[in-house]
Amino acid sequence: MNTAAVPAPRTAAALAARRQKTEAALHRVREAIARLRREKDQVSVAAVARRADVSRTFLYNNPDARAAVTTAMAEAGERRSRTLAEQDDEREATWRERALNAEDALKAAHTEILTQRTRIGELLGQVRDLEAEWTEETIQRITAENTALKQRVRQLTADNRTLDERLKAARSNLRFQDRSIADLEAQLAGPMPRPKT
Repeated sequence: MNTAAVPAPRTAAALAARRQKTEAALHRVREAIARLRREKDQVSVAAVARRADVSRTFLYNNPDARAAVTTAMAEAGERRSRTLAEQDDEREATWRERALNAEDALKAAHTEILTQRTRIGELLGQVRDLEAEWTEETIQRITAENTALKQRVRQLTADNRTLDERLKAARSNLRFQDRSIADLEAQLAGPMPRPKT
């Protein structure tokens, strides 16, 4: 069996081309990772492979590429964890502030309620004082006068309605008579008959 040996210069050129292609791919991988970081996109093997135009197999098999992707994913995870922790701190601060505001509002409401209760108590005391000044006979007299005034108001309202209806009827009659007078005047103002000769 005779195997043809590949000349050394061709092997060296192929190895150099392969190394150059690998270095270009690694350069694209690093640029893709940097771009993903700038754009704050998620760093993953699939995303880096798409952006760098390399295969996933290359990213898994090449130690430099695998190390770059693994480091970038770890940093992205840490960054995401820090961001989430900061957001949690901001939310907690917001909720803490809301809770403090709610406590202040609750204290103010309790103070207002206490003030209102005190005022209501004072007013009820004044009502009781006023009621003590009125005798049963006075209350009955005022109630009777109030009832009589209400009846008088009802009577006046009915009289007013009746007078209003009469006024409307009189105005209607007046308009009818005005039209009749206008018709008579129009007839009188018409052509005069000529005397017979």
